[in-house]
Amino acid sequence: MSTVRAVAPASGPLDGIVDVPGSKSIANRALVCAALAEGPSHVSGLPDGDDTVAMVRGLGALGVAVVLDGTAAAVTGTGGALPAGPEPVHVDAALAGTTSRFLTAVAALAHRTVVIDGAPPLRRRPMAPLHDALVELGARVAAGERAGHLPVTITGGLRRGGTIAMAGDVSSQYLTALMLVAPQLVSGLRITLTTPLVSAPYLHLTAAVMADFGLAGVRVDERAIVVPEGRYVGRPYHVEPDASAASYPLAMAAIAGGRVTVRDLSTDSRQGDIVVVELLAAMGCAVRSTDEGIEVRRDAHGRLHGLDIDMSAVSDLVPTVAVLATTACSPTTIRGVGFIRAKESDRLGDLAAELNATGADVTVLDDGLRITPRAGRRGAVLDPHHDHRLAMAFGVLGTAVAGISVREPDVVTKSWPGFWDSRDQLAGTAG
Repeated sequence: MSTVRAVAPASGPLDGIVDVPGSKSIANRALVCAALAEGPSHVSGLPDGDDTVAMVRGLGALGVAVVLDGTAAAVTGTGGALPAGPEPVHVDAALAGTTSRFLTAVAALAHRTVVIDGAPPLRRRPMAPLHDALVELGARVAAGERAGHLPVTITGGLRRGGTIAMAGDVSSQYLTALMLVAPQLVSGLRITLTTPLVSAPYLHLTAAVMADFGLAGVRVDERAIVVPEGRYVGRPYHVEPDASAASYPLAMAAIAGGRVTVRDLSTDSRQGDIVVVELLAAMGCAVRSTDEGIEVRRDAHGRLHGLDIDMSAVSDLVPTVAVLATTACSPTTIRGVGFIRAKESDRLGDLAAELNATGADVTVLDDGLRITPRAGRRGAVLDPHHDHRLAMAFGVLGTAVAGISVREPDVVTKSWPGFWDSRDQLAGTAG
């Protein structure tokens, strides 16, 4: 049965400090590096969302010893030698795109048969570029119900590296998956990019986490990604707060007025989505770093301004910016993000349709959105289309627009299970 959550508007200007989960992007990269490392690792600051839980469970299915204790995990590294076995191993990635793609590449290293599967929405998401690349490197990849999608059966023992070609304007998760396993390949791996690179910050983040675990010398540029042969070394590792998650409480200050601080978030973050603080400043907010974290403030007399921006490098912020843009005093154009139609939802078409249901004026472009502010917004029951980022962005909208409700609100457990409680506390509407 479908559930619906009413989102109460803020009781007044906001004034609060919020803790957000650890970075999902960093956590899943760090867990893979730790699993392939020589020696033990202790990874702390892990988010409690479904994606990280799926990664821990999936690594366990592949024979990696991971002991989870709250927001920390003790990982016994395999040195890249995953346990062999005669029986097929089944990995359930649930709704986690990163888990399904990263562990597909990890499975190609195993000397056994591995079946990667997930929930129906994940089965609909494309995987072909990654599957094709693994086949080119020598893995055996057998499609299940539909080629280029889950479920997929991997028969690995992959060890040959070399050079392959891939498009750069599709999901960065394909490239990251290959980067993470490339040190285990003889001579490493060179990926020649056949199209312009999108989401480059995520690939630089991958290289940074790999370096943290002892694998230096990874190169990412517009033409190629080069990963040398080498080894990861186990270590203590702390995951910083998630900049993408931080965008929602910070945007609440922008849309409702007042101030919000995200604890322990720093402008020195290596996450590309930390640019959210620059975007909020450009829209008219005051942003400053404090001893506690990053504070965003908008005074009652201030207005939000629209943007004309290429968001190809920070596409996860599109729902947040789009929601804010509907309440701005001038139009916004978001460009360079046509590829996000294949995220958890169609993050262009679905987002536009739901926002338009509230009286907004959002037009889908070939590669983005055009948003023209309108007065007289109305309440509506909004469908996030199985997408945690749409659900949380709609929660931000409901801070300033009365009558907003969100279907299937528990989809936020993918990345931030406590989102609704944190939102309500900030808005002064907690029951």
